[in-house]
Amino acid sequence: QVRLEESGGALVQAGGSLRLSCRAIGSFTSLNEMAWYRQTPGNYQEQVAAKTTHGNPEYSDSVKGRFTISRDDAKSAVYLQMNNLKLTDSGVYRCRLQTPLAEYWGQGTQVTVSA
Repeated sequence: QVRLEESGGALVQAGGSLRLSCRAIGSFTSLNEMAWYRQTPGNYQEQVAAKTTHGNPEYSDSVKGRFTISRDDAKSAVYLQMNNLKLTDSGVYRCRLQTPLAEYWGQGTQVTVSA
């Protein structure tokens, strides 16, 4: 069984920055995709960034140029650097690990951007 633990969410002013972290605990294949999703009130969920083990990162249009996803496979971790935050970036950020055989989700970390 694999468990994902996110951290780094906080209350921040618009224009500020945050760095989210997600660590995967357990055994899984090294070939995988790790991604960040944002869930907003009303349960709308959007994939904001993703990166496979050897591939290029992918970003949603809403965060492109402001967010950066990175991985540290030695630590089984994925990070999301969020710069120039906007009010619309508020939400619960969840980490997802996708392997050829299974999908795992974290509980999420709350990001609130204030004016």
